[in-house]
Amino acid sequence: MNRQRGISSLALVLLLLVLGTLILTGLNQQLITFSALVGGESRSLQQQATVQSALEWGRVQSWSSEPQIQCKKTPAWRVCLRQLSEGRALLIAGDSGLLLWRAAEIVDGEVRFLPHGWSDFCPLKESALCQLP
Repeated sequence: MNRQRGISSLALVLLLLVLGTLILTGLNQQLITFSALVGGESRSLQQQATVQSALEWGRVQSWSSEPQIQCKKTPAWRVCLRQLSEGRALLIAGDSGLLLWRAAEIVDGEVRFLPHGWSDFCPLKESALCQLP
């Protein structure tokens, strides 16, 4: 009779061990998934900050009134000024597929950026004009 109690105790311990292993495996898979999500979000925020820096860098550069499309670049990003009709212009900054825009106007041959003119979506009806050349 003592032998049967020992086997049932051993079976209970093994059952608890198996259940604990399954729970820990599930938690580990959740941790891996969440870790990948956080890493992707971190990369996305870093890319957004890089493109915002590029847009600001492009804003303080000196741009001439000709040619219609002018580009400047660094090893990290590329910024282009596209002149539109009616004395308007659009500054386009991009890196790895992410683009940001800043509206400007051309007054007396000088490019002046609008104080609240930045956008994270294409501000023009024709989306082809919002792409980096």
